[in-house]
Amino acid sequence: MALVDTIIVFLIGLIVGAAGIYVGARVITGAADFTYAVITALVASAVWAIVAFLFGWVPLLGPLLALVAYLGVINWRYPGGWLSAAGIALIAWLASLIIVYVLALLGVVAPDAAGVVGA
Repeated sequence: MALVDTIIVFLIGLIVGAAGIYVGARVITGAADFTYAVITALVASAVWAIVAFLFGWVPLLGPLLALVAYLGVINWRYPGGWLSAAGIALIAWLASLIIVYVLALLGVVAPDAAGVVGA
């Protein structure tokens, strides 16, 4: 059952992250393709995980490198440069917090189930 639970948590996290990126990209760039946001979320989270695994042990620098790598994926996938990527990421984070909060109120997930920092 643990494998099924892990898959469910992964899928919820992916959908929440993709929804956040979708909202952020829609606001910042006008892009309106949810499938594109899902792929972006998947690639960005994989890149974040790899960089965090390799450098996460380095105080301050490790998490900062993971964030820059995440922003780099958004910058690569959406137009507008690094400032737009930062705006998309910020809005994505806020949208994800709201989504997780609503899901937790509905009893669908625990606030930390989707892995959103600050939830």
